[in-house]
Amino acid sequence: MQFSEILASLPSIDHLAAIELYASNAEVNAIARIENKPGSAGSVRVYHALLQEFSGITVDAANKGLELYAEHTADALAFPGKHPNIDRLIQVKESGQVLSAKLIPI
Repeated sequence: MQFSEILASLPSIDHLAAIELYASNAEVNAIARIENKPGSAGSVRVYHALLQEFSGITVDAANKGLELYAEHTADALAFPGKHPNIDRLIQVKESGQVLSAKLIPI
C-alpha cells in the first residue's frame, strides 16, 4: 500500500494541534514538536496512531511507523535529513531509546 492509502486508514487527528516528543518521562523540554498543518499533518497522524497502540515511541512503535510511512521510509534512508520525523523513528529503532509524548489539543 502507498502512504496515502495507509494514512486514510489511520485515526483522525482533527482534535490535535500538535504532538510534542520527549526523550524520557523526566524531560521538561520537548525534543520535537510535530504540528498538525500542511506538510506535517501526515506525521501527526502516524505518530498519533503509534501512541494509541504503544503508549510511547518504542522500538516496536518505530518499526511499525517505518512500515506505515511506506515508500517514504526508503526515501528517508536514501536521503538522511529529508524526512526528520522518519529519521527520528530510525534513530529510536537503532538506539533503543523510548520517546514519550504529549498530545496538544486544539
